[in-house]
Amino acid sequence: MTAAPETEFPLKDWVPETRTLLIGDREVEPAGETWDVYNPATEEVIATVGGASTDQVDAAVAAARAAFPAWSALSGEERSRHIHRFADVLEKAADRLLPSIVNEVGTPVSLAEYLQVKMAVDEHLRWAAEAAKTDRTVHLGEYDKPVPTMSDVVYEPVGVVAAITGYNYPLNLAIFKFGAALAAGCTVVLLPSPRTPLTTLFLGDLIREAGLPPGVMNVVIGGADVGQRLSSHPGVDRVSFTGSDGVGAKIMEQAAANLAGVTLELGGKSPNIVLPGVDVQKIAVEMHLRWSRNGGQGCAALARLLVHDSVYDEFLEAGASAFDQMVVGDPWDRATNIGPMIRPDHQNRVQGFIDGAAAEGGKKLLEVTKPLPEKGWFVNPVLLGNLPPNARAVQEEIFGPVAVILPFKDTEEAIRLANDTPFGLAANVWCDDPVEARRVAEKIRAGTVWINGGGAMRPDAPFGGYGRSGVGRELGEWGMREYLEVKHIQWRI
Repeated sequence: MTAAPETEFPLKDWVPETRTLLIGDREVEPAGETWDVYNPATEEVIATVGGASTDQVDAAVAAARAAFPAWSALSGEERSRHIHRFADVLEKAADRLLPSIVNEVGTPVSLAEYLQVKMAVDEHLRWAAEAAKTDRTVHLGEYDKPVPTMSDVVYEPVGVVAAITGYNYPLNLAIFKFGAALAAGCTVVLLPSPRTPLTTLFLGDLIREAGLPPGVMNVVIGGADVGQRLSSHPGVDRVSFTGSDGVGAKIMEQAAANLAGVTLELGGKSPNIVLPGVDVQKIAVEMHLRWSRNGGQGCAALARLLVHDSVYDEFLEAGASAFDQMVVGDPWDRATNIGPMIRPDHQNRVQGFIDGAAAEGGKKLLEVTKPLPEKGWFVNPVLLGNLPPNARAVQEEIFGPVAVILPFKDTEEAIRLANDTPFGLAANVWCDDPVEARRVAEKIRAGTVWINGGGAMRPDAPFGGYGRSGVGRELGEWGMREYLEVKHIQWRI
């Protein structure tokens, strides 16, 4: 496999040197446990980091609490300028953010350039900066019972936000949370996944460079103990978490000790519905390359394929071309579109779904069979079929390059199968009839439903799920309101 030219990515071997926490205006040496951070494509240790101690988590929350009155008192225009300045700094640091993400996550560079860096900064953070300017006061007008009164509904920032992110999109997930929180007037303690802490630690440097007021954003790292301390902290007013549904349930329980609000963006088992009459030759390659991107490590991966009987065989034949185009390997090679799993335990878990499907009658209908690289935690993509609707691979989030396909006889059965999981994050409906497509979309219990592939994730549209896919929404005005309290002010006239 030909490696990308050294001149194209001169910093491709770069990893952030920052190992300090950011608490208030101070860079603080971690006092908690230490662990190694790996490059999942090479299995090499690329850093050793130390986590925060209990006292350091307390100090970070205290710094955010101390910064809150002044930050929340700024006008929306002033907060917007700060956030835009931060986005400017992130844009200038793109040549370092990109290798940081590729080397600690394993995302292929062809995907990471836009999806992991440019989109997060240019679109989502900039949108939040502009949203900070919005006057959200609602004037209700006169009410004359029993005496004439007037009312306003005003929105005020919640307070201190604990933003806890997943490993698969370390910059995006952080921006989705702190962008809206800062715009709303909240202050933040940011905690990344311990599997991918380097990009977030680097953010600490960029926060200082951008000149955000001390304490407005704080960065700590650590494992489950740090996460529990932060999500159950009495000084935290809202916890925003992205990760698995199992951990999300624990986060919700921990936050409940202080009656803190939660925003939980959790797992998915998203259906991809192909209705009769669709030209599967046109859509099969796009479908397969979409669910498998980032090695399938995406909560909204549309990896549960529901295909009408009339086009089922043709769809399988057309899909073979997509599997021929899947290149598993070095994420710095532009030809690569499938990177590694994040760790060997996750590689084993994903492989376990593939191996375990046979016990439930499953078969590999399509797969990549090329030899895997000697180093790295890779899994060859596979499409599983012949499984019953209650099979483990059909019901559970795999979070790897594994899809399942189920045939259906009519549209009502497709809708029933689509809704037959505890998750409801996203879905897609392929249909040539726009009226029928809309009818089906409205019957799917999911937070986002795309029709005929939809488009890019919009910064002004809500993202979140039904059921075990989470609580609340991120992005857009709906995401902003997760970080705002609502106050009714009424006076006599």
